[in-house]
Amino acid sequence: MKLDILAIGAHPDDVELGCGATLAKEISNGKKVGIIDLTRGELGTRGTAETRKIESEEARKILGASVRINMKFADGFFTNDKYHQIELIKMIRKYKPEIVLCNAIDDRHIDHGKGSKLVSDACFLSGLLKIDTKIDDDDAWQEPWRPKYVYHYIQWKNLEPDFVVDVSGFIDKKIEAVLAYKTQFFNTKSNEPETPISSKNFKDSVEYRARDLGRLIGVEYAEGFNVERYVAVDSLYDLK
Repeated sequence: MKLDILAIGAHPDDVELGCGATLAKEISNGKKVGIIDLTRGELGTRGTAETRKIESEEARKILGASVRINMKFADGFFTNDKYHQIELIKMIRKYKPEIVLCNAIDDRHIDHGKGSKLVSDACFLSGLLKIDTKIDDDDAWQEPWRPKYVYHYIQWKNLEPDFVVDVSGFIDKKIEAVLAYKTQFFNTKSNEPETPISSKNFKDSVEYRARDLGRLIGVEYAEGFNVERYVAVDSLYDLK
């Protein structure tokens, strides 16, 4: 299965929070989208790896993503080394995405910055001819593949975006996908410990950040991204 967009997050729910509305919009436009979670989120204060697996599948269905894979890297302890890079290269070569969306370049949670760099490096290395990979021992050797673009969504920190996507009409789908993680976010029926993301303020911030970015570009809602290289356009008239 070839994907148009592959969205990767260090934990289940990173993708939904960072770029859920953008994915929902692209899926509605006929793009084929996949999601990869690097870890099971097993160190999270609330819920378990098992509940987050169920929640992440529900969120996938809500967004309409074609596939969701969990790499089962160690939450909090995965590193940007050869082993982790090769495992990601296998997925990049398998799905051949044109665009990869990944964690924030800098953020509160240490896994987000690590995940950001790991994915970026794997995307580059995936294009090198002399790196040999196969999914299983009996499979054929994979062909090199390098995504055309790697963009980083914004998470806890209010990073200044390099560009924003108009997601008006898709914020409700994003919030529905986020709230599929019932163990993680604001829930008046939960007796689990409070965390920075379980407050009503955080839940509300998902919408008001998108609304504020939308305000700045003259639309209702928007999501922001950072880039690794200049964004190029053919004409001044391509800019909105």
